[in-house]
Amino acid sequence: QEAPGLVILGKQAIDDDSNQTGQMLSALLGWGQANFASKVELADGQAKVTREIDGGLQVINVALPAIITADLRLNEPRYASLPNIMKAKKKPLEQKTSADYGVDVAPRLTVLRVEEPTERQAGIKVGSVAELLDKLKNEAAVI
Repeated sequence: QEAPGLVILGKQAIDDDSNQTGQMLSALLGWGQANFASKVELADGQAKVTREIDGGLQVINVALPAIITADLRLNEPRYASLPNIMKAKKKPLEQKTSADYGVDVAPRLTVLRVEEPTERQAGIKVGSVAELLDKLKNEAAVI
């Protein structure tokens, strides 16, 4: 109904730290995505996204409409004042269901089975470096 050209989401879920909502929404909508944004500049139908990586900063351009997941440095939160909170409470809130928009919310993922991982075998202690090297060469054949 609103036809957004940009959707900004958080980077990670707070319950399981999974980091998948932005990527899944991007795939479902067929839109481009930019993850872990610390700075966003919009111009000429594109978003210039700066993101932090191990080696410094990386700047990428993504065409709009797009999905952007936000790093904590993207924004400093604003807190609503009490008068504005009271005004917001008086505004009418239109309630709609997913069917009003023609959206299918049926599950798309199926759990085939759940299994416990195989139990790890106990390790062994070696008495010296020479014994460790002997076991790595002869028994494990890794060197």
